[in-house]
Amino acid sequence: MFTKEIYIARRNHLKSTLKSGILLFPGNGEMGMNCKDNWYPFRQDSTFLYYTGVNIPDVYFVIDVEKDEEILFGNNPTPEEIVWIGATTPLEELAAKAGIKKVKPLSELANYIKNGKQQAKVHYLPPYRSETTIQLSELLDVPVQEVAGAFSVALTKAIVAQREIKITEEVQEITKAVNITAEMHTYAIKNGNAGKTEKQIAGDLQAIAIGGGGNISFPIILTTNGQYLHNHATENLIKEGDLVLCDCGAETGMGYAGDMTRTFPASERFTTLQKEVYTIVLNAHNSAIDALKPGILFRDVHLLAATKLVEGLKGMGLMKGNVEEAVAKGAHTLFFQCGLGHMMGLDVHDMENLGEPYVGYTDTLKKSTEFGLKSLRLGKALKENFVITVEPGIYFNPFLIDAWKAQGKYTDFVNYEEVEKFKNFGGIRVEEDILITKEGSQILGNPLAKTVADIEELKNA
Repeated sequence: MFTKEIYIARRNHLKSTLKSGILLFPGNGEMGMNCKDNWYPFRQDSTFLYYTGVNIPDVYFVIDVEKDEEILFGNNPTPEEIVWIGATTPLEELAAKAGIKKVKPLSELANYIKNGKQQAKVHYLPPYRSETTIQLSELLDVPVQEVAGAFSVALTKAIVAQREIKITEEVQEITKAVNITAEMHTYAIKNGNAGKTEKQIAGDLQAIAIGGGGNISFPIILTTNGQYLHNHATENLIKEGDLVLCDCGAETGMGYAGDMTRTFPASERFTTLQKEVYTIVLNAHNSAIDALKPGILFRDVHLLAATKLVEGLKGMGLMKGNVEEAVAKGAHTLFFQCGLGHMMGLDVHDMENLGEPYVGYTDTLKKSTEFGLKSLRLGKALKENFVITVEPGIYFNPFLIDAWKAQGKYTDFVNYEEVEKFKNFGGIRVEEDILITKEGSQILGNPLAKTVADIEELKNA
């Protein structure tokens, strides 16, 4: 946990923004994998962590803004439960560490909400777990099917505005996650060799994350089929000549995430063709980072990266025509189907559960519905102390190539005859985690091999 002063200041800021109402924060509970008591690893709700730091299951937190009252609802384990789980820190002690003065049994929550909602509006965030939806339905006496649509937009916007700005202590914790992530990637580059399966390497990477004091921040993407954007590790055997795409991240014990991507050869060196495509992606990556600063629309940085990719692909003879027109019409999405990056913090896609219209866009800047741009999670203007990712890529998806060639799409810009030769190439992505500073940006964490020369040197160390 951070110091209690940080949690108190966060809650006071939220109360000063909302000014009225009862703010209801459900904590997450344990979830069974294949039976009730065989649990998935527990992960607390990120907003609950943000305002309380309390990282245990089956608790609720309530702020009555007008009464200036804060209560942690939950139960200390019984002696019979301690037989199974061991001694735990009392709720009262956890609450005190966060500056929360009142603790009440979970059994009192229903009456508290029932009485409170008669005098004040109850605000809650969009639920993302079915059991939370059911609990909210019962607490608020709202039909289950109406719960998701009745969340508080005012609370959501207030929390996004607060959580998107990272304080120094958060940046330090994120940097810790990034450094562990860099260790994972260093291992992957050095050990991602022919003769091993993708899962063998991914398992080793998860061990590094767990050894760092937390766990992975999302299921590891480690694949020789990098043309598929989120292709998780399989029993596929890595072969000489393969390109291996590794997108992974560590999460600290406090829940803060890292998220980086490297693409490297299974062999000792890149082939000439692999090196050429990699260099195009790296140029787009570096150009995007150079453009980052407060006030710039991240959507515009995304389009800048797309332009750099098209310039490179045109130089290889895979694209043709006017570069700016090709990007404006979306022809680049044959090769770059996803967004340039996203916010990162207590979630690897920070606050994704609160909704991209609120997290990545504004009332005046709406998310696109066009292929490619609709996958851009963050489009709005950057601010100092945002933490974001930058991850351009080139993906030769054979199914998309075949479909668009058959449809005659973008024939003014795509040289399909040449693209056909790349249908078995795979994909390349490079990703870093970035802090937006007063005048520009800063790459977080310890340096990790990124150029062709540095990756080959690490590969052969």
